Amino acid sequence: VHLVESGGGLVQPGGSLRLSCAASGFTFSIYGMSWYRQAPGKEREFVSFITNGGGSTTYANSVKGRFTISRDNAKNTVYLQMNSLKPEDTAMYRCSVPSLSSWGQGTQVTVSS
Repeated sequence: VHLVESGGGLVQPGGSLRLSCAASGFTFSIYGMSWYRQAPGKEREFVSFITNGGGSTTYANSVKGRFTISRDNAKNTVYLQMNSLKPEDTAMYRCSVPSLSSWGQGTQVTVSS
């Protein structure tokens, strides 16, 4: 299992970013995918989950209405569209295959003016 996140960076409050997670080494289309984040000095936090077919999604209350998870099974990629970003969204964001206990290395998101 290989997961590679991209799309992070520095953005001003209120801005947007789209994270991508490219997957390989397993049959992507049959697994649900998750995004998690971890800020310095804090515990890892669940952000969002999407089922294998994309028909159902779940969000943490802290991001609901601002973040959207999606996937393209033809491209073996899961996305996290992040809008109305806040300084408290600053963290390392990692994608995960929960059923396979697999994680990517992460992409850093920093929200600051």
